[in-house]
Amino acid sequence: MGEKMDRRKKYTRMVIKDSLIELLAEKPIVSVTVKEICELADVNRSTFYTHYADQYDLLTKIENEIIDDMNTYLSSYSFTKEDEALLMTQKLVEYITDKKLMFEILLNENGDSTFEKRLMEVARRFVMKNTMEGTDLEEHFSSYLSTYIISGAIHVIKEWIANGMKESPKEIAELINHFSNRGLSYLQE
Repeated sequence: MGEKMDRRKKYTRMVIKDSLIELLAEKPIVSVTVKEICELADVNRSTFYTHYADQYDLLTKIENEIIDDMNTYLSSYSFTKEDEALLMTQKLVEYITDKKLMFEILLNENGDSTFEKRLMEVARRFVMKNTMEGTDLEEHFSSYLSTYIISGAIHVIKEWIANGMKESPKEIAELINHFSNRGLSYLQE
């Protein structure tokens, strides 16, 4: 009996989350109401409030799940020093590709800007840990450098998503890696 109840709760949470994502494809979170989510999910408001405080709590929980999942995903790989930046970027882009719709919605203008900042922080931590470790750069300079690199990479990924993800994850990772390592000198090669 308990297992059936858990499955029902999981299903209910899933349809509620999917309903919010569907609504965010059309409008910003400030314009989404709990009533709309419930109607789309075909659940009553009391069921919604059993799981979430409001639409913002629901969005935060969705974002937390993605950030936790992404941390686990990236932590499961170990890279050698020579190939780690490119492979880490490729793994991140592959992860985003696997969850295309979710990232399409959460990184668009209707999504919550804090999600992009949190995504940048996850990527920045991995860059700091895997790429900047052991360099001669002072900590605050490596922090600036990693912020610069990750910010550019996130915006390249956002544009790639907006343009229909025509290039493969590997191609986008290579492009980001070239830009990060060579900057404008990349154009002169």
